[in-house]
Amino acid sequence: MREIRIFPTMNAKDKIRTLHQLKHTMEEIRRKNLRTVFTNGCFDLLHIGHLRYLEGAKSLGDVLIVGMNTDGSVRRIKGEGRPIVPEGERAELLCGLYCVDHVVLFDSTDPLTLIERVRPHVLVKGADWSMENIVGADHVRASGGEVVRIPVIPRASTTGIIEKIVQRFAHSGSWTGE
Repeated sequence: MREIRIFPTMNAKDKIRTLHQLKHTMEEIRRKNLRTVFTNGCFDLLHIGHLRYLEGAKSLGDVLIVGMNTDGSVRRIKGEGRPIVPEGERAELLCGLYCVDHVVLFDSTDPLTLIERVRPHVLVKGADWSMENIVGADHVRASGGEVVRIPVIPRASTTGIIEKIVQRFAHSGSWTGE
């Protein structure tokens, strides 16, 4: 049996930007006059709701930049048991999605500083966020941008996946591990 290896022209991790790299990336995007969309999240246990949300965000512009919470940030927001998937793997998974152009990790509990640096034309959040609670919305609107809320997919959540796993396997005796 022959093994076939596929070598992509671009490694998914090449889409990950540091804050310093993001400055240069944004300069290039602005020179090209491209419409920038920004969103953020934890993206722990990537699921269909995440994919559809990110596809919707990308449809609003030319370049989708995703701010992703670091492990420390996720723990401060969601508690000590999270994230399930470490930040490096979450970032790489996001980068593997065709609709995501760049991923930037941030360690604060909110993305305001990142939004101020990106200065997106469109800021996107899920419709589970009320407009008045969307961090950075005032900043984006003040600079002529728009804020868009995308409908969430019912029953598509990381918490729901975790609860389902616990219900099915915690006491059933059918858990075999890895």
